[in-house]
Amino acid sequence: MDIALTVNGKQRQASARGETSLANFLRDELGLRGTKIGCAAGECGACTVLLDGLPVCSCLVPVGRCEGRAVSTIEGVALADGALHPIQKALVEHGAFQCGFCTPGMVMSIVALAARPTRPTDEDIRRALQGNICRCSGYVKLLETVRRVLDQAAA
Repeated sequence: MDIALTVNGKQRQASARGETSLANFLRDELGLRGTKIGCAAGECGACTVLLDGLPVCSCLVPVGRCEGRAVSTIEGVALADGALHPIQKALVEHGAFQCGFCTPGMVMSIVALAARPTRPTDEDIRRALQGNICRCSGYVKLLETVRRVLDQAAA
């Protein structure tokens, strides 16, 4: 079937089986390889993208359910001039990741959190990231960095 959806602000269309995961569709049909597939079972969060502004594990979403919807991936997070998004920049500057495999999913979860109309609490940050597993660096620097970025954005 032909699937038409908006990806990172651009109308896209490609053919795929309706039950193909959104993660595989993004990677294989649209060539957007920034979305990582870790567990393919919705447990690790590496494949997190925003679907109509909400974070989802794209390995669990059939692309057939995305017809006419908006998807944001890590490739769409960079600023208009190509510079890193402030969240990406802060993660790099503060050493809040190691291997980077989980980073695209983490960034997408943080972007969704930062878009909320109210200032997130530390518990909100923990809850927003609980679906993203990092097997390398742990979470202390990550949580500190996210708090710092969100505080700067609110100032």
